[in-house]
Amino acid sequence: MSPADLMSEGVNLMLFGMGFVFVFLTLLVFATSVMSKIIQATKPEEPEPAVARVPVATVGDPASDPVLLAVIHEAVQQHRARRQ
Repeated sequence: MSPADLMSEGVNLMLFGMGFVFVFLTLLVFATSVMSKIIQATKPEEPEPAVARVPVATVGDPASDPVLLAVIHEAVQQHRARRQ
């Protein structure tokens, strides 16, 4: 075989292979689209889940809560005692 014949066979094989892959991928896209439309047409409608409403606790001004201030003061005192 001459180099020109070998190059021609290589180009033919390349075009055949690329054409085969292109046709296969095109068919795959169409098949996927058809399956998606069939599934969308046959699936039942699902009701939206109800959203549970959780009451939000209201927090007052932390500076006016004497129990919270006492806890913070004690925590600071213990922290300072450990550092010394």
